[in-house]
Parts: sequence; structure tokens; C-alpha cells
Amino acid sequence: MVAPQAYRALAGLGSYVTNSGLDPALLELVKVRASQINRCAYCIDMHTKDARGNGESEQRLYALTAWRETPFFTDRERAALAWTEAITLINETHAPDDVYEEVRQQFTEQELVNLTMAIVVINGWNRLLIGFRAVPGTYEPKAAHA
Repeated sequence: MVAPQAYRALAGLGSYVTNSGLDPALLELVKVRASQINRCAYCIDMHTKDARGNGESEQRLYALTAWRETPFFTDRERAALAWTEAITLINETHAPDDVYEEVRQQFTEQELVNLTMAIVVINGWNRLLIGFRAVPGTYEPKAAHA
């Protein structure tokens, strides 16, 4: 309410990502994983609810923090999750070449840009919602479209 233009700008980038053609299930995994790393309880609550509402299994959501040790994720999802971690932890990782090469093998150039923008958006929301003390558990998913 204080800075509606700023809110609309970030929401607009989120809308671009949502409509970019990337699989919505993959996008939710990315949002949850980045939010776990950033410890954004509000976003973890929101995106696990949205993921479940879109048919994601509880097993995969529970295992997301240890995705490397499970057989539950595809090669494409694994590449996206590794890229999510690298970009979210950019100050530590500097996006290693091996992770970059792995994600480039699984995504087209345009998809990689869109995936990276998705990671940028969720990291932005995490910082805002943590910083402004959003209360976890207050998010209610919209009714699923028929």
C-alpha cells in the first residue's frame, strides 16, 4: 500500500515468469526450495500449499531439502534445483560452471533466462516478506480453476 508501483513491478515480473511456458510444478519447486534456503516461512507455507493444490506429492515436498539424495526428481528438476541453490546463494557459490553447464543441458536459452528470472522473483519476495514480517499461515490459496 505504501509503494504500489514497486509492488506492481515485482508482481509483473512474477506474472511474466508464470506465463513464460515453464512448467508450473517446476516453478513451485523452485519457489519452495529458494524459500527454504532463505528461511521465509510465509513463502514456504504459500508455495507448498500452491504446489499441493496443483497436484504435487507430499513425498516430494517433504524431500525437497534433500533432493540430491532422493530418486523423486527428474534430471530437469534436479538441474533447476541446483541452479536455484546456486543463484539463491550467489554470494557463496558464484554460480559454478558445472551447475551452469548442467542447467544449460536441460533448458533452452530462453527457458534458462525465464528460470533465472523465477529465482530472482522468489528471492525478492522472500526478502520483502521476511523484512516486513509477513505472518506465516495467513495465506489462503485461490480456488483451483475447473
